Amino acid sequence: MGCPKSCTWGILNQENQVICRCMRIRLPRYTNKDYIVLAVIILPLTILLNSVIFGMKYFSQWVIFSEATLITATAVSADFILCGSIAVLLKRRFPGEAETGKRLTLMIIVFLLVTGIFLLLLFRGYESIRFWGYVFNENGFVWSYVVTGIVNIFLTFLHEGIDRFERWKSNLKETEALKIAFRHSQLEGLKSQVNPHFLFNSLNSLSSLISEDEEKAEKFLNEMSKVYRYLLRNEEDKLVSIRTELVFLASYYFLLKTRYGQGLKIEVAIDEADKEKFIPPMTLQLIIENAFSQNMMSKSSPLVISIFSDSATHTIRVCNNVQPKKVADTTDLEAGLDNLVKKYQLLNQPEVLIEDSDDKRCITLPLIFNQEEVLP
Repeated sequence: MGCPKSCTWGILNQENQVICRCMRIRLPRYTNKDYIVLAVIILPLTILLNSVIFGMKYFSQWVIFSEATLITATAVSADFILCGSIAVLLKRRFPGEAETGKRLTLMIIVFLLVTGIFLLLLFRGYESIRFWGYVFNENGFVWSYVVTGIVNIFLTFLHEGIDRFERWKSNLKETEALKIAFRHSQLEGLKSQVNPHFLFNSLNSLSSLISEDEEKAEKFLNEMSKVYRYLLRNEEDKLVSIRTELVFLASYYFLLKTRYGQGLKIEVAIDEADKEKFIPPMTLQLIIENAFSQNMMSKSSPLVISIFSDSATHTIRVCNNVQPKKVADTTDLEAGLDNLVKKYQLLNQPEVLIEDSDDKRCITLPLIFNQEEVLP
């Protein structure tokens, strides 16, 4: 599934294309390394089986040795390739860690059954064409079946071990990338809150209120302290509940409303059930800051930001009318949205959608049902 065209931020550049590809669901498959392992095992196993089937006659003449080796190696290869295909199907059917025991048990049972059929066809085939005078020997068949079965079981556990090791290495890389993304996000959040413009504007508003309305100034200072307290408290959190984020947003909106007055309106309509779901901390603040920093606002033409949930799609949509400023450096702001898209990818969540039109921008955020859904 490709990245949607509407998701324009953080996907078109090369770095995020790599991340997008990395976070897609990886179906288990046998790799070239697996087939190298099989190639190394097939030849000695073929020689061993033929020595059981033909005895010392197998080594007595080059013609017998070469023909029997070719036929038996082909049969053994077909057996292992078929078993490998079955293993992939079973991994798709039972992919979870909790299903490992069931998956391995089914693999071993099916592999032993398939191997028995292949060996029986091989032994009976040699007998039917009287290949160098071969006559079916039951003891030889049983012994060959036991040896081949043990090899099959060994390969099953070997591949499972290799697969687990590769997934462990992949998880380490993804977890490290996740940590880096969150550190970057925290830094961007800190910069947005403590940058000189925001701090100066907040202090300037507070100074004006002190001389005009002491009670409102006290409330402004209280809400401002809540904003910074939230920032510090959630520095290490990967996720916060929507309810918690909305409480923070109320304080943040109060600071903005005090400065911009009727030029800024934020409308919130979130279902109660959705308030218990999760998003990364300061996600809504980042989107709102992006909106009011890029758009003009006035009493006659206010910037209206609507935040509402869609229970059917399990998402939150943040929409605003577009009233672009004539001169605005949006590089850092768009980098913030780019980082938000990347964060959802690294959390192994559905993609953030950013849809732009001439008069409206909408950002769709997938809701996370519980904190166990994300990478550790």
